[in-house]
Amino acid sequence: MSTLTKLWTVQDVATFLGVPIATLYQWRHHRTGPRGHRIGRHLRYVPEDVMSWVQDQE
Repeated sequence: MSTLTKLWTVQDVATFLGVPIATLYQWRHHRTGPRGHRIGRHLRYVPEDVMSWVQDQE
């Protein structure tokens, strides 16, 4: 991850993937979605991890 890369919020990832936020939380619960990280009480995603997960789905 580049030091200048902004982490994505749940809303950012949901918008990018075109899915509801609830779907991301469901995927996280089942460990099937893109890898997310807890930063304090906030859930954040590394954009490169999301892109890699999308490519793995093909």
